[in-house]
Amino acid sequence: MSEIPWMSTLELIDAYGKGDVSPVEVVASLRERIDRVNARINAFVTLLPETADETAKKAEEAYRRGKARPLEGVPVAIKDDTDVAGQTTAWGSAVDRGMCDHDAEVVRRLRRTGAVVIGKTNVPELTLWPWTATRRWGVTRNPWNLDRTPGGSSGGSAAAVAGGLISLGTGGDGGGASRIPAGDTGLLGMKGTYRRLSPGPRAARGCSAAGRRS
Repeated sequence: MSEIPWMSTLELIDAYGKGDVSPVEVVASLRERIDRVNARINAFVTLLPETADETAKKAEEAYRRGKARPLEGVPVAIKDDTDVAGQTTAWGSAVDRGMCDHDAEVVRRLRRTGAVVIGKTNVPELTLWPWTATRRWGVTRNPWNLDRTPGGSSGGSAAAVAGGLISLGTGGDGGGASRIPAGDTGLLGMKGTYRRLSPGPRAARGCSAAGRRS
């Protein structure tokens, strides 16, 4: 379905429930678009095709059995300041922080509700700036105008959603790190209540709060 990349999270859930489209189809369609578009906007820095495919198949079975959870089969992008088990959390830095041995709490809860983690999105170095560019991962561009920034520090997630690569992405926010990219790319950006979710033992101890954009 050509419209899959532009379906909202609620539209996907509705279509899954009606059997109009399956999580496996959606993940395959988004991966095809990521392959075509990501090189131009540089939203994703890490992709997880094997685990995404496996999770999508389980989600499809959950719908068949009538056991779908609230976000069953919904693809989600994780900002690269948030731990995903088996991946590095670079914070846009060239410093090697090693592999994470567990998911951050926000990722754990997303998985628990059935979401499909597609990959991790770019951030400015140490998430310090209101634009998204690093020596490690390069420049992330605004899908509406490639000469402009999608903002920061959640610019990778914003570019991914605005570019039709994903319908839902995470973004921490202390001084506008979700709201600025949302404004720059025409999206809804929500700053969660401070400390509503544990940032985990490896997270920076600052004023950011886990949020989402869709």
